[in-house]
Amino acid sequence: MSDSTTHFGYRDVAVQDKQALVGEVFTSVAGNYDLMNDLMSLGIHRLWKRHFVSTLRLRPGMDILDLAGGTGDIAALMAPKLGDTGHIVLGDINAAMLSVGRDRLLDRGRANRVTVAQMNAEALPFPDQSLDRITMAFGLRNVTHKEKALAEMARVLRPGGMTAILEFSQVRPELLRPFYDWYSFNVLPRLGARFAGDPDSYQYLAESIRKHPNQESLKEMMVDAGLEMVGYRNLTMGICAIHEGFRT
Repeated sequence: MSDSTTHFGYRDVAVQDKQALVGEVFTSVAGNYDLMNDLMSLGIHRLWKRHFVSTLRLRPGMDILDLAGGTGDIAALMAPKLGDTGHIVLGDINAAMLSVGRDRLLDRGRANRVTVAQMNAEALPFPDQSLDRITMAFGLRNVTHKEKALAEMARVLRPGGMTAILEFSQVRPELLRPFYDWYSFNVLPRLGARFAGDPDSYQYLAESIRKHPNQESLKEMMVDAGLEMVGYRNLTMGICAIHEGFRT
Protein backbone atom coordinates (compact mmCIF):
# COMPACT_ATOMS: atom_id res chain seq x y z
CA MET A 1 0.00 0.00 0.00
CA SER A 2 1.00 3.62 -0.55
CA ASP A 3 -0.27 6.84 0.99
CA SER A 4 -2.99 6.89 -1.68
CA THR A 5 -4.17 3.31 -1.15
CA THR A 6 -5.51 1.26 1.75
CA HIS A 7 -6.89 -2.22 2.26
CA PHE A 8 -10.46 -3.32 1.73
CA GLY A 9 -10.19 -6.86 2.99
CA TYR A 10 -7.33 -8.32 0.98
CA ARG A 11 -7.73 -5.84 -1.87
CA ASP A 12 -5.78 -2.61 -2.17
CA VAL A 13 -8.12 0.26 -3.02
CA ALA A 14 -7.86 4.02 -3.28
CA VAL A 15 -8.17 5.68 0.11
CA GLN A 16 -11.09 7.79 -1.07
CA ASP A 17 -12.99 4.66 -2.18
CA LYS A 18 -12.86 2.60 1.02
CA GLN A 19 -15.61 4.40 2.90
CA ALA A 20 -18.07 3.84 0.06
CA LEU A 21 -17.09 0.18 -0.29
CA VAL A 22 -17.52 -0.45 3.43
CA GLY A 23 -20.83 1.41 3.23
CA GLU A 24 -22.04 -0.96 0.52
CA VAL A 25 -21.18 -3.96 2.72
CA PHE A 26 -23.10 -2.72 5.75
CA THR A 27 -26.05 -1.46 3.74
CA SER A 28 -26.27 -4.97 2.31
CA VAL A 29 -26.03 -6.80 5.65
CA ALA A 30 -27.98 -4.38 7.89
CA GLY A 31 -31.28 -6.26 7.87
CA ASN A 32 -29.65 -9.59 8.72
CA TYR A 33 -26.77 -8.29 10.83
CA ASP A 34 -27.83 -9.66 14.22
CA LEU A 35 -29.05 -12.97 12.79
CA MET A 36 -25.75 -13.46 11.00
CA ASN A 37 -23.78 -12.61 14.14
CA ASP A 38 -25.73 -15.30 15.99
CA LEU A 39 -25.05 -17.84 13.27
CA MET A 40 -21.39 -16.96 12.77
CA SER A 41 -20.48 -16.93 16.47
CA LEU A 42 -22.98 -19.55 17.66
CA GLY A 43 -24.44 -16.80 19.84
CA ILE A 44 -21.18 -16.12 21.68
CA HIS A 45 -21.11 -12.50 20.48
CA ARG A 46 -23.95 -11.78 22.90
CA LEU A 47 -21.84 -12.99 25.84
CA TRP A 48 -18.87 -10.91 24.63
CA LYS A 49 -21.05 -7.80 24.45
CA ARG A 50 -22.62 -8.33 27.87
CA HIS A 51 -19.19 -8.81 29.40
CA PHE A 52 -17.91 -5.73 27.54
CA VAL A 53 -20.68 -3.54 28.98
CA SER A 54 -20.10 -4.97 32.46
CA THR A 55 -16.49 -3.68 32.36
CA LEU A 56 -17.37 -0.06 31.52
CA ARG A 57 -17.87 1.18 35.11
CA LEU A 58 -21.07 2.96 34.11
CA ARG A 59 -22.82 5.35 36.49
CA PRO A 60 -26.08 7.32 36.36
CA GLY A 61 -25.76 10.64 34.57
CA MET A 62 -22.94 9.72 32.21
CA ASP A 63 -22.75 11.00 28.63
CA ILE A 64 -21.76 8.17 26.30
CA LEU A 65 -21.01 7.76 22.61
CA ASP A 66 -21.59 4.28 21.22
CA LEU A 67 -19.55 4.65 18.04
CA ALA A 68 -20.22 2.38 15.06
CA GLY A 69 -23.16 1.33 17.22
CA GLY A 70 -25.09 -0.09 14.30
CA THR A 71 -28.14 -2.06 15.35
CA GLY A 72 -28.06 -0.70 18.90
CA ASP A 73 -27.35 -3.81 20.94
CA ILE A 74 -24.56 -2.22 22.99
CA ALA A 75 -26.61 0.95 23.56
CA ALA A 76 -29.58 -1.14 24.71
CA LEU A 77 -27.39 -2.93 27.27
CA MET A 78 -25.93 0.32 28.59
CA ALA A 79 -29.11 2.40 28.82
CA PRO A 80 -30.57 0.83 32.02
CA LYS A 81 -27.33 1.58 33.89
CA LEU A 82 -27.45 5.36 33.32
CA GLY A 83 -30.44 6.30 35.46
CA ASP A 84 -32.80 9.13 34.52
CA THR A 85 -30.10 11.65 33.65
CA GLY A 86 -27.62 9.68 31.56
CA HIS A 87 -27.60 9.82 27.80
CA ILE A 88 -26.23 7.77 24.91
CA VAL A 89 -25.54 8.89 21.35
CA LEU A 90 -25.75 5.94 18.99
CA GLY A 91 -23.39 6.99 16.20
CA ASP A 92 -22.71 5.20 12.94
CA ILE A 93 -21.60 6.25 9.47
CA ASN A 94 -24.10 3.91 7.81
CA ALA A 95 -27.71 5.09 7.54
CA ALA A 96 -29.12 1.61 6.95
CA MET A 97 -27.56 0.26 10.15
CA LEU A 98 -28.81 3.28 12.11
CA SER A 99 -32.32 2.75 10.79
CA VAL A 100 -32.30 -0.82 12.08
CA GLY A 101 -30.81 0.36 15.39
CA ARG A 102 -33.45 3.06 15.86
CA ASP A 103 -36.28 0.58 15.26
CA ARG A 104 -34.82 -1.98 17.65
CA LEU A 105 -34.30 0.57 20.42
CA LEU A 106 -37.94 1.60 20.04
CA ASP A 107 -39.00 -2.05 20.22
CA ARG A 108 -36.92 -2.53 23.39
CA GLY A 109 -38.25 0.62 25.03
CA ARG A 110 -34.78 2.18 25.21
CA ALA A 111 -35.18 5.06 22.75
CA ASN A 112 -35.84 7.72 25.42
CA ARG A 113 -32.23 7.49 26.65
CA VAL A 114 -30.62 7.23 23.20
CA THR A 115 -30.13 9.74 20.36
CA VAL A 116 -29.35 8.29 16.93
CA ALA A 117 -26.91 10.26 14.77
CA GLN A 118 -25.03 9.59 11.55
CA MET A 119 -21.35 10.47 11.91
CA ASN A 120 -17.82 9.67 10.77
CA ALA A 121 -15.51 8.28 13.45
CA GLU A 122 -12.64 10.28 11.95
CA ALA A 123 -14.36 13.63 12.61
CA LEU A 124 -16.61 13.40 15.66
CA PRO A 125 -19.21 16.18 16.03
CA PHE A 126 -18.57 16.79 19.74
CA PRO A 127 -16.69 19.51 21.64
CA ASP A 128 -13.42 18.76 23.38
CA GLN A 129 -13.75 16.95 26.71
CA SER A 130 -17.50 16.41 26.47
CA LEU A 131 -18.02 12.65 26.95
CA ASP A 132 -17.54 10.21 29.83
CA ARG A 133 -17.35 7.02 27.81
CA ILE A 134 -16.83 6.03 24.19
CA THR A 135 -17.60 2.46 23.17
CA MET A 136 -16.89 0.85 19.83
CA ALA A 137 -17.79 -2.79 19.24
CA PHE A 138 -16.67 -4.54 16.07
CA GLY A 139 -16.37 -1.29 14.13
CA LEU A 140 -12.80 -0.01 14.28
CA ARG A 141 -11.46 -2.44 11.71
CA ASN A 142 -13.75 -0.88 9.07
CA VAL A 143 -12.45 2.67 9.61
CA THR A 144 -10.14 3.95 6.86
CA HIS A 145 -7.85 6.02 9.10
CA LYS A 146 -7.92 4.28 12.47
CA GLU A 147 -5.35 6.65 13.93
CA LYS A 148 -7.62 9.63 13.21
CA ALA A 149 -10.59 7.92 14.85
CA LEU A 150 -8.57 7.09 17.96
CA ALA A 151 -7.26 10.66 18.20
CA GLU A 152 -10.83 11.96 17.94
CA MET A 153 -11.89 9.65 20.76
CA ALA A 154 -9.08 10.99 22.95
CA ARG A 155 -10.03 14.57 22.08
CA VAL A 156 -13.68 14.36 23.14
CA LEU A 157 -13.16 12.42 26.38
CA ARG A 158 -13.46 14.28 29.67
CA PRO A 159 -10.67 13.87 32.22
CA GLY A 160 -11.27 10.49 33.81
CA GLY A 161 -13.19 9.33 30.75
CA MET A 162 -12.59 6.00 29.03
CA THR A 163 -12.58 4.67 25.51
CA ALA A 164 -13.39 0.94 25.28
CA ILE A 165 -13.02 -1.02 22.05
CA LEU A 166 -14.32 -4.56 21.54
CA GLU A 167 -12.88 -5.95 18.35
CA PHE A 168 -11.79 -9.15 16.68
CA SER A 169 -8.10 -9.75 17.20
CA GLN A 170 -5.39 -12.35 16.80
CA VAL A 171 -6.09 -15.85 18.05
CA ARG A 172 -3.42 -16.67 20.60
CA PRO A 173 -2.95 -20.46 20.44
CA GLU A 174 -1.20 -20.92 17.09
CA LEU A 175 -2.58 -24.46 16.84
CA LEU A 176 -6.09 -23.00 16.68
CA ARG A 177 -5.38 -20.57 13.83
CA PRO A 178 -5.68 -23.04 10.91
CA PHE A 179 -9.13 -24.14 12.09
CA TYR A 180 -10.18 -20.54 12.68
CA ASP A 181 -9.00 -19.57 9.20
CA TRP A 182 -10.82 -22.51 7.62
CA TYR A 183 -14.03 -21.57 9.42
CA SER A 184 -13.71 -17.89 8.52
CA PHE A 185 -13.06 -18.37 4.82
CA ASN A 186 -15.24 -21.41 4.14
CA VAL A 187 -18.17 -21.33 6.57
CA LEU A 188 -18.80 -17.58 6.90
CA PRO A 189 -19.26 -16.84 3.16
CA ARG A 190 -21.56 -19.86 2.84
CA LEU A 191 -23.67 -18.66 5.76
CA GLY A 192 -23.78 -15.25 4.09
CA ALA A 193 -24.96 -16.81 0.86
CA ARG A 194 -27.56 -19.02 2.53
CA PHE A 195 -29.13 -16.60 4.99
CA ALA A 196 -28.31 -13.14 3.62
CA GLY A 197 -27.86 -13.79 -0.09
CA ASP A 198 -24.50 -12.01 0.08
CA PRO A 199 -21.35 -14.18 0.30
CA ASP A 200 -19.04 -11.36 -0.83
CA SER A 201 -19.80 -9.12 2.14
CA TYR A 202 -19.03 -11.92 4.58
CA GLN A 203 -15.84 -12.74 2.69
CA TYR A 204 -14.83 -9.11 3.24
CA LEU A 205 -15.71 -9.28 6.93
CA ALA A 206 -13.47 -12.34 7.37
CA GLU A 207 -10.63 -10.63 5.50
CA SER A 208 -11.03 -7.40 7.47
CA ILE A 209 -10.39 -9.28 10.71
CA ARG A 210 -7.04 -10.52 9.39
CA LYS A 211 -6.02 -7.00 8.31
CA HIS A 212 -6.88 -5.43 11.67
CA PRO A 213 -3.97 -4.65 14.05
CA ASN A 214 -3.30 -7.34 16.64
CA GLN A 215 -3.60 -6.75 20.36
CA GLU A 216 -0.22 -5.11 20.94
CA SER A 217 -0.35 -3.04 17.76
CA LEU A 218 -3.76 -1.59 18.64
CA LYS A 219 -2.54 -0.84 22.16
CA GLU A 220 0.36 1.15 20.69
CA MET A 221 -1.98 3.01 18.34
CA MET A 222 -4.17 4.04 21.26
CA VAL A 223 -1.17 5.33 23.18
CA ASP A 224 0.03 7.26 20.12
CA ALA A 225 -3.45 8.81 19.82
CA GLY A 226 -3.14 10.34 23.29
CA LEU A 227 -4.94 7.78 25.44
CA GLU A 228 -3.31 6.75 28.72
CA MET A 229 -3.20 3.66 30.94
CA VAL A 230 -4.03 1.58 27.87
CA GLY A 231 -4.53 -2.13 28.34
CA TYR A 232 -6.39 -5.07 26.87
CA ARG A 233 -7.97 -8.37 27.81
CA ASN A 234 -8.43 -11.30 25.46
CA LEU A 235 -11.77 -13.06 25.15
CA THR A 236 -12.18 -16.64 23.87
CA MET A 237 -8.46 -17.21 23.26
CA GLY A 238 -7.97 -13.89 21.51
CA ILE A 239 -10.72 -14.28 18.91
CA CYS A 240 -11.65 -10.85 20.17
CA ALA A 241 -10.22 -8.47 22.75
CA ILE A 242 -11.32 -5.51 24.85
CA HIS A 243 -8.95 -2.53 24.73
CA GLU A 244 -9.34 0.32 27.22
CA GLY A 245 -7.71 3.73 27.27
CA PHE A 246 -8.27 6.75 29.55
CA ARG A 247 -7.90 10.49 29.53
CA THR A 248 -6.34 11.73 32.75
